[in-house]
Amino acid sequence: MSNPTTQPEPRLRRIRLVILTAVIAAAGAVAATALLVNISERKQEARNPFYRVVELDDTIEDPAVWGKNFPLQYDDYKRTVDQVRTKYGGSEAVPHTPTEADPRSVVAQSRLEEDPRLKTMWAGYAFAVDFREERGHAYMLDDQTLTERQHVTKQPGTCMHCHGSVYLPYKKLGDGDLIKGFEKMNQMPYMEARKLVEHPVACIDCHDPKTMALRVTRPGFIEGMRALKAGQGVQNYDVNAQATRQEMRSYVCGQCHVEYYFKGPEKRLTYPWAKGLKIDNIMAYYEENGHKDWVHAETGAPALKAQHPEFEMYNQGIHARSGVACADCHMAYKREGAMKISDHHVRSPLLNINRACQTCHKWSEEEMKNRVETLQDRHHALRNTAMDALVDLIHDLKERKLAGASDVELAEARGFQRKAQFYLDFVEAENSNGFHAPQEAARILGESINYSRLGQKALRKQPPVPQQDARKHE
Repeated sequence: MSNPTTQPEPRLRRIRLVILTAVIAAAGAVAATALLVNISERKQEARNPFYRVVELDDTIEDPAVWGKNFPLQYDDYKRTVDQVRTKYGGSEAVPHTPTEADPRSVVAQSRLEEDPRLKTMWAGYAFAVDFREERGHAYMLDDQTLTERQHVTKQPGTCMHCHGSVYLPYKKLGDGDLIKGFEKMNQMPYMEARKLVEHPVACIDCHDPKTMALRVTRPGFIEGMRALKAGQGVQNYDVNAQATRQEMRSYVCGQCHVEYYFKGPEKRLTYPWAKGLKIDNIMAYYEENGHKDWVHAETGAPALKAQHPEFEMYNQGIHARSGVACADCHMAYKREGAMKISDHHVRSPLLNINRACQTCHKWSEEEMKNRVETLQDRHHALRNTAMDALVDLIHDLKERKLAGASDVELAEARGFQRKAQFYLDFVEAENSNGFHAPQEAARILGESINYSRLGQKALRKQPPVPQQDARKHE
């Protein structure tokens, strides 16, 4: 006879199993639904990665309007008014008595007062009158407008290319054509072009207003990269269509932090990259087309003025070779709550070692700072040696010129001065003080010293100047 108390158990177990299966299925359905909803939300977030307070388009250049959608980035952007100096770079605020010509109450310190040898190097050129320490992006437009160089020579509208937010002014001048507007502004007097530009570098210069994707808006860089790539066998290169995102994180900086010159009577801004980015390639380019920025006032040499070739020097260094972009160090990623953003307080990595350097280098901040300053100490010492060598050559050339030496007799030494000066100025104008490419910077300074030596050697090959003739010109 069966036990009645055990009969319901198999059926009860089956019921429990059915219920459990139903619960698991329901939970799976809920999880799958939640996953699909999450995926859908993430896709929607990708299409709209920020809260749109205002609608942005290619007609809005005021950063404050963009800042309504991107308040964190805009707050950082406004902090580029800081004037904080590192050992060999940056700027300290120097009091200035406002005048009608220059209403500023604070300026950067004068590099010419720090090192008077620069006046000798640039004798006869506007930079020998006024040259100051670099300041943050907030000052880039006003500092260019109010420099005393504006009163020494009539600068063209070409200068605006890298000192203001020119994307929209170019488009307006060119009736929607960026390149045509660029060409028109190049030929304007600077002060006439200045009236068309309201802001220093702005959001619109580096970002597409609809997608926020990085973009290059400067025609000089667009054409410069096309010439560089053509020299490498790549025809019709389009930087905005063919560059990777990581490349763009350097290219948007390289739009302005470059060597350039004004080509022809139309003053077309041109990056001399057709032969390559190294200084030897750029020097060969200038030698081939015979370009000179001015004639040195003391020696008569056809001289070149290097601008700010950070992009060229960076490309010769270990960070570029390792795939590190300018923004990785100068606009290092940071966390704001749950968000990860690029720091738009653009500045020296030495002022932000924790996020700029220690992401990759696992040493203390003190160790990192000491390594950089040791490198820059050595660079600065070699730079001073090169400067002394150049000044000695200039003095020797000046003496021979005053003594009546002919242009033919001075031609070889002048050619060496042209090279010695440009090589030295290339690293002098490059604002990393040797850091971007230490070995390349040392090589360039060594070449400069050698060119100065060769210039003096060329002078010694000429007949000695009679003492009575030399005294006539004292």
